[in-house]
Amino acid sequence: MSLAFLPQPAAAAECDPNYSGACVPIASDVDCAGGSGNGPAYVQGPVRVVGRDIYGLDRDNDGIGCENG
Repeated sequence: MSLAFLPQPAAAAECDPNYSGACVPIASDVDCAGGSGNGPAYVQGPVRVVGRDIYGLDRDNDGIGCENG
């Protein structure tokens, strides 16, 4: 039996390495779920900023983004 015809699992979502604690998708813009942002992607927090906060999720610069979501 050839394995080429077996269904392949869906590829795992790409997560931005600048954040940990939740998968922050790699997108043109990411906002906190439940906030006032307009996406197109969202993350349910909290998330720890471990690199550059490229999406501006940590508004108070304490190292934790999306604290209220």
